[in-house]
Amino acid sequence: MTDPDLNGRRVLAIATNYGVEQDELVVPVEHLRARGAHVDVAAVSDEPIETLVGDKNPGKTVSPTTTLADVDASAYDLLLVPGGTLNADSLRLDGDAVTIVKAFAGSGRPIAAICHGPWALVEAGVVDGRRLTSYASLATDIRNAGGSWVDQAVVRDDSGSPVLVTSRTPKDLDPFLGEVGRVLAGT
Repeated sequence: MTDPDLNGRRVLAIATNYGVEQDELVVPVEHLRARGAHVDVAAVSDEPIETLVGDKNPGKTVSPTTTLADVDASAYDLLLVPGGTLNADSLRLDGDAVTIVKAFAGSGRPIAAICHGPWALVEAGVVDGRRLTSYASLATDIRNAGGSWVDQAVVRDDSGSPVLVTSRTPKDLDPFLGEVGRVLAGT
């Protein structure tokens, strides 16, 4: 199956400036841009984002294109929430990030989150009654928030609004990105 053409589609990736898992930010951004999507990366500040590999080793530095406070969430078709334990734990406590998640959910636009990224969905109150996956340590948090956690490489939940696409770890990036592409393409 060929990857869908994503020309004209707009994606917003959100992260803190330290601790995002390198491949959960860099790989999706590069993948989506290569297929024609416009991808903005919003961080807490306009300082470089210092990624990590395996939550401990320094990774690539990424330049944000905007800040969480300056984002117009209505300008995007899909929200991407990468993980990294430090990133996700800080992101769910950031009021601007939670507001962005709520804006996407409230307008019915899809949200894709990987690894620890679903913590932001829990914090925004969008997992109740939904089926999703994540890094295994979030299973109890998701269940306590009313969601149904499953151990699968990728889960697409179309049962409500918004469509949620979730995945467990960087090892699941291929199926995760395939599903994100299908959602963006409207299939």
